[in-house]
Amino acid sequence: MYPFMENIFLKIPFLFSQTQLLEDLQVCKSKLFIPHYNTKNYSGEWKSIALRSLTGETDQIYAHSAYTNSYKNTTLLDNCSYFKEIISLFECKKESIRLLNLSPNSQIKEHTDLNLGYEDGFFRIHIPITTNPNVLFYINNTLVSMAAGECWYGNFNLPHRVENNGLTDRIHLVIDCIRNTWSDSLFTKAGYNFEEENKPPVYNKETKLKMIEALERMHTETSRKLVQQLKSEL
Repeated sequence: MYPFMENIFLKIPFLFSQTQLLEDLQVCKSKLFIPHYNTKNYSGEWKSIALRSLTGETDQIYAHSAYTNSYKNTTLLDNCSYFKEIISLFECKKESIRLLNLSPNSQIKEHTDLNLGYEDGFFRIHIPITTNPNVLFYINNTLVSMAAGECWYGNFNLPHRVENNGLTDRIHLVIDCIRNTWSDSLFTKAGYNFEEENKPPVYNKETKLKMIEALERMHTETSRKLVQQLKSEL
């Protein structure tokens, strides 16, 4: 269980033009989308293209929070005026910015990410561009229904998964940001519970086992330490 439901996900009070989102998406579709690098975490087709990356290249789709000051906009972003307008609304430092495309009959398996909760000083924003009623996005076993043009935050430290059971692509604009006083104000408006954020979450055994399974697929020193910690709590 997670003691403060309002901090698991938030609908951010922005609403964007579906028409203009689709126009910039068409510009991006002229370039090659790259299969997601974490092949163990999905089945079917999950592809991405970078609008902001470590190298400034569109095929550099990795997200590395350790290199905050090294990110560069890609030339592709220069040709996407509406995406640039949206990104400029976030008055904070930005890391990786990508389009993520989950094809029909594809699934992102349940997994956890490291340091992707607002309490960690980072936050990931999802803006759906194309979606369908048969896309199922679960965060901590809670279904989050995201409509095209909306803006959402999720705490991706928690187990999450996505299924595209529809006939059309599910494409999101995904913006990784660094927390600051401006974002604190934005999250206050969205209903974030600041009093609760530093209290340690309480996970049930089922959730811990799922987190262990996801972390064991990552094969990093940090993930191994977290696995040991979670196993000691079972």
